[in-house]
Amino acid sequence: MTPIEQRNLLIADNLIKNLKRRHIQAYFCPTAAEAVDQVMQLIDKGNTVTWGGSMTIRDLGITHAVKERDDLNVIDREDATSPEEVREMYLKAFSADVYLTSANAISEDGVIVNVDGNGNRVAAITWGPKRVIFVVGMNKVMPNVEAALARARGIASPTNAQRFDIATPCHIDGACHNCNSPDSICSYVHFLRNSRQQGRHIVVLVGENLGY
Repeated sequence: MTPIEQRNLLIADNLIKNLKRRHIQAYFCPTAAEAVDQVMQLIDKGNTVTWGGSMTIRDLGITHAVKERDDLNVIDREDATSPEEVREMYLKAFSADVYLTSANAISEDGVIVNVDGNGNRVAAITWGPKRVIFVVGMNKVMPNVEAALARARGIASPTNAQRFDIATPCHIDGACHNCNSPDSICSYVHFLRNSRQQGRHIVVLVGENLGY
């Protein structure tokens, strides 16, 4: 085990305890392959599954694995052919059994931080789907909430602005300007500090660098 792997294991062990204190179920998977297996085990036969915008779950192949299963009902907004259909799928997500996503950052004491441009992702995290499964690389674990928010605003947001090619100041220079741009990718800032419904939120920590 490398020093980085040893550190990840120690941080993850403490973080899992803090998440459970917040009524959030949590797992640690040393590798991406183990994380995919863990997520698929958490999805029951007959479940309706959908997801929010997340490079982590896409890069891991989780969305593909879900669509490969013939015992699931899948809501994939990429199948939509119009803005109206996209909105309809956003609304259908609230009735899903499982909502898959990642996090922009998470503090070592267990607060999950996300920023969102449209708000549909943080809305579903807050209310609606029966279960929300976060898949989070250890690169997103920060010492405290302030550092987690700084990561979400200063790293994740500018990087996603590049991905979406939107007209924000952070797209120009890579730095957060706390802007009020119409295209702001961090219009909605979300802190999940406690799961009101025991076990509704599930975190799968992965001992690799994943996502933005």
